[in-house]
Amino acid sequence: MSDERLTQHLAIIARRWPTLATTLAQTQPLSAASIMEGHCGTLLIDGIQLTSRHDRAAEARQQANSLPAKSHLSLYGAGLGDLPRELLRRPALAHLDVFIMNRELFVLTLSLLENQDWLQDPRVCLALAADEEEIRLPFFALPAELRLAEDKASRIRDRLIREMTLPHTNRRYEQHLPQLRQRLADNHSLLRQDGDVAALFGSAPGRAAFVIGAGPTLKVHLSRLHALQHHPARPLLIAVDTACRALFAHDIRPDWVVSIDHLIDEEKLPPADCGLVYFPLVPTRTLKAWRGQRLAAYSSSPLYQTLCKTQPKAMLYSGGSVIHPAVDLAVQMGCHEVTLLGADFAFPGGETHTGWAVGALNTTLEQARHWAMDGHERRISTNISFTGYRIQLERYIAAHPEVRFYNGSREGAAIAGCRYHPEFTL
Repeated sequence: MSDERLTQHLAIIARRWPTLATTLAQTQPLSAASIMEGHCGTLLIDGIQLTSRHDRAAEARQQANSLPAKSHLSLYGAGLGDLPRELLRRPALAHLDVFIMNRELFVLTLSLLENQDWLQDPRVCLALAADEEEIRLPFFALPAELRLAEDKASRIRDRLIREMTLPHTNRRYEQHLPQLRQRLADNHSLLRQDGDVAALFGSAPGRAAFVIGAGPTLKVHLSRLHALQHHPARPLLIAVDTACRALFAHDIRPDWVVSIDHLIDEEKLPPADCGLVYFPLVPTRTLKAWRGQRLAAYSSSPLYQTLCKTQPKAMLYSGGSVIHPAVDLAVQMGCHEVTLLGADFAFPGGETHTGWAVGALNTTLEQARHWAMDGHERRISTNISFTGYRIQLERYIAAHPEVRFYNGSREGAAIAGCRYHPEFTL
């Protein structure tokens, strides 16, 4: 490790990105790293190889070949400088954004290897991933740096992982399309007789709403929700289907329940006499058993294109989880303030849901191979699916600045754009 080499690199960064240079100058190089021998060698951090140890140049060429021939590219993680260098060989490349995923690791690499060439290239823009709100396409994310991302870069890391896993998620969804189309056909007669969720739009202007998820922290709110049940000035209560088991057990009746999934049977959504907003993928028996008012809605999925023409209903936003249309329902009704209860997107306390045994809703702790930051700025275990749902909710929140969003607990994953409710969190 060379202090002189690090000083030279920081001098270049100071000339081009002075604020970033100040931050990096105050950063200590990562200490938990060792050299892994090979034809060219690499760094080993917590058992993770930063790059190939045999042929880094060939690895960089393969990675570069996965990117399209665009004039503007983004790179998340600089590795040992091989991939930035390879991409800058493209004459058509006019701009390369390089985002630092772990500043301690980056400072270490600057002290170990020569990186002046690509740092001085006028096409390069260097920044901290932690300072970004959203990812930039097209991109390449170095796999090792996704795993080594610093806590402050977790928001961008999560968005990168979601974007990379989205094709796999879509393929899994496509496998169920025949079954889903049959469900739509089965529910066609119900759609003709049931109302349209549009009837609720604008019906609660300026009102506050509690949107109730089924996460582990819901249990701490049940007594308060029960006490509010008959209060004349209480917020609107909108619950997701799987939260109802715990709510009904505590004699809490939401104003509206939202259900969208083709696997929601009568055990997961016990019949009740409150209102139900549903997507027509919900099982026919579950819908027929419901004792209250039923209103149908669609999402923007191509699955509903034909129904939109033959049986028109209004749309609610959906990003994969029932929490999305539940939140959108509150906003479409005119609520100016939305507080999320039990929307944890993680496994606080080693639990998955309130009112359900671990695994009963097809979510197990063995799936918790990912982490997010909770409201105490601590890492909390979660899975990729929950993380994807949280990201889509964060994007929805960012698109609705006219609504104040609150999180009812610091124990679950932090949700960007959600302040912590002063009455629910300390």
